[in-house]
Amino acid sequence: MGNFTLGRYLPLDSPIHKLDPRAKIMAMLLLLITIFFPAGWIGYGVIFVCVSVVIILSKLSVSFIWKAMKPMLFMLFFLLVINALVLKTGTVLFTIGSWSLYSDAVFQTLYIAVRLLLMIMITTCLTATTKPLEMTLGIEDLLSPFQKIGLPSHEIAMLISIALRFIPDLIDETTRIIKAQESRGVDMKEGKLMERVMAILSLIVPLFVSAFQRAEDLANAMEARGYAPGLPRTRYKQLEMKKQDWFLLACCGVLMGVIIWIAWFR
Repeated sequence: MGNFTLGRYLPLDSPIHKLDPRAKIMAMLLLLITIFFPAGWIGYGVIFVCVSVVIILSKLSVSFIWKAMKPMLFMLFFLLVINALVLKTGTVLFTIGSWSLYSDAVFQTLYIAVRLLLMIMITTCLTATTKPLEMTLGIEDLLSPFQKIGLPSHEIAMLISIALRFIPDLIDETTRIIKAQESRGVDMKEGKLMERVMAILSLIVPLFVSAFQRAEDLANAMEARGYAPGLPRTRYKQLEMKKQDWFLLACCGVLMGVIIWIAWFR
């Protein structure tokens, strides 16, 4: 649990950290859309190289990115099992008794796996290089045009930033509760099915209690500081798009165009 990295901000000195949060959020959205174009392995390779360059510029370690991907490995294995049982198209790779594994099951799983891993790399890079306050300001500015139709942009941005900020806190709290329960003799890893279910229940109940207590403390702190949703607010920090921010968006636009071209002519 302690290796969970999504939502954690790393205070490093890199060119990506200094970019405007609005530019990084829009770049993330463009890249996430680009991933779903059927450009094949060549397209995925181009996206992977570009995302890797951004990660290198962000000075994020390979181990940090890998820790963000590890929780998805079990889901990918489960997906492979489902596809192997359901998909019966393509060439037969091998046969065990009356069951055969087809090539389409493997390739479809690999396609989904690559997409998920690229999405995790992109979102982890965003959260690791953007402060929660900057993320809130960036989301609020991007949603501000929708205020004309009654959309509460500030409240939505606040909720998203709080949710992202609470992810690592809840993971740390889960790790602490697991260690406390193990010190009392609760075995989380071995035992019969019902014993494991009861062990998980002994984890979930105090975790929910702690989460609600954190939420109440946060609400009291916001009220004590005079926070009132819906009222006009001023800012100490004003965001300003610079040349490097527009350059990032231009690069993402060019990458999207290249991927569309590859998907169209492949």
